[in-house]
Amino acid sequence: MEMVMIHAKDHKTGYLFDPWDYLGPKRRKLIDESWAGLFRKHILNELPVDKLARFFTEGFGRPTKELYTVLGVLLLQQTHDLTDEETIAQLSFNLQWHYALDIMGESDEVKYMSPKTLWSMRNMMMEKGIDADMFRQSTDKLAKVFDVDTSRQRLDSVHIHSNMKRLGRIGIFVRSIHKFLVNLKRQHGDLMDTLPKEVVDRYLPEKGLVCFSMVKPSEAERTLGIVSKDLFDLTRCFHDHPEVMSMSSFLLLLRVLKEQCSVSQTLEGMPVEVGVKPAREVSSDSLQNPTDPDATFDGHKGQGYQVQVMETYLDTKDQEIREKTLNLITHVDLETACKSDCHALIPAIESTSARGVGPDEVLADSLYGHDENCEVAKEMEVAVVSPVMGTLKEGSIGLSEFSLSDMGVVIACPEGHIPVWTKNKEKKHTAAFEPARCSACPLKATCPVNDGKKYRYLRYKDKEWRIAIRRAKEHTDEFKEKYRWRSGIEGTMSEYAKKTGVKRLRVRGFLAVRVCVTLKAIGINIFRATAVRKAIRAQGGNSGIEKSVLGLVIFVLKKLYGKIHRRVEQIFSPQAHHNYFELKTVA
Repeated sequence: MEMVMIHAKDHKTGYLFDPWDYLGPKRRKLIDESWAGLFRKHILNELPVDKLARFFTEGFGRPTKELYTVLGVLLLQQTHDLTDEETIAQLSFNLQWHYALDIMGESDEVKYMSPKTLWSMRNMMMEKGIDADMFRQSTDKLAKVFDVDTSRQRLDSVHIHSNMKRLGRIGIFVRSIHKFLVNLKRQHGDLMDTLPKEVVDRYLPEKGLVCFSMVKPSEAERTLGIVSKDLFDLTRCFHDHPEVMSMSSFLLLLRVLKEQCSVSQTLEGMPVEVGVKPAREVSSDSLQNPTDPDATFDGHKGQGYQVQVMETYLDTKDQEIREKTLNLITHVDLETACKSDCHALIPAIESTSARGVGPDEVLADSLYGHDENCEVAKEMEVAVVSPVMGTLKEGSIGLSEFSLSDMGVVIACPEGHIPVWTKNKEKKHTAAFEPARCSACPLKATCPVNDGKKYRYLRYKDKEWRIAIRRAKEHTDEFKEKYRWRSGIEGTMSEYAKKTGVKRLRVRGFLAVRVCVTLKAIGINIFRATAVRKAIRAQGGNSGIEKSVLGLVIFVLKKLYGKIHRRVEQIFSPQAHHNYFELKTVA
């Protein structure tokens, strides 16, 4: 008999007898209305088990853990912000987890997972990007179940930190050298004897690094010069050693040298002396900590990463309607901290539109709504509602105060003077005004119209005209009423941080951080959907697919009742009794 090595249970097939009846009606209702009930009903079957199964071979090796349980556990770990030990304990003893994951039985096989298995499965998910598939499939399912209106969405970013210490420039040098020496001792211990003893004694002991964190400000510059020279000397020692040069820790030394130092060279191109670059010349994408080479720096928020989040919203003050409407996170994307928000809008629209949950209108702050983004979004039939970056100088007159046609042609100046002529060519516009009228104008000192040979001219481009139109709209009640709903995403960021701990993660590295932020976003959608479902049921309604499922259940029950009723009538009919006694007499 061939043994199946890929273990994935069919959770769509129901039980002949409900195994959860022992809970009783009250406890059963509580667990069904909790996140566990929603997870079991709508999320569990959407987990991309087929993507994880590709790591294993049918008929070869040991049987896997039940794969729906594996992916479910990884998702619930991030949703509830748990350590590996806490996750294993919840899987072993938490009834809500058992109900959510549809786990029956009391064996270790179904209710226990070793730390090594949890770690290995998480790495598999990370390598193949299964977390992104989980987000897409679960989000799209919730959008369908709760009939989410995705036409209006809003976008913002949140800064997060991985599990790394904040280091200054001295700390970056020292930790990079320490990491290299530790790895060199492990992999090429014989080469340690070729290094100066004072360098090894200074950086190799873990306790010795404490002294570098206690450097006085007056000594910082001199200490920075010493550690930079030591790092430079180490790179020179092994610059022609192929095995050492391939080590990741040695590559970090070279990266720090390139980003933090300036090296003078001889005429033959040989490096001879190293100096430390001024802080202002160090790029924001430079190494922040050797333990997390992917983390970068943001001038306002510091070291770490940033997450782009887009969600649906409802523009109504009716509390009853708001409680029954799901605000769904439709897009989540991890970026380096040094990346500007202006690059995030179009990918967010493309990602959601490809899945059928794209917006018709997006609310975002000024960084997202620069002119190029607005034009590209317009071609995608998406309106971007965003303030224009920058402000006019106090007392100055902008193009937005001129009367403009729908084609960007100046009709009149702020004082009502009509131009002598206008010209539009290759996205450039010119309006000419009579010098005599302008000379007597009280706004002449602050007016953008400039003197020319024959007339006074106002010259501007299509981009300036579009910005002027948008700047004028910012002062209208319509814009203010619409844009006021953008601030609601700040509450989402707060919920994201408080419920899932996304701002301070336990992992390091871009891929590991990406898995965490993606699964935690699914967790927020689950919590929100649970609250909405509870509100709908409390008000005596059903949502989306629940109506059709309920109707199907009623239909099946009626059919079964009809068959059972007819069978009972046949069994207890007079003719049945007569036949029974005839057969008994013959026997």
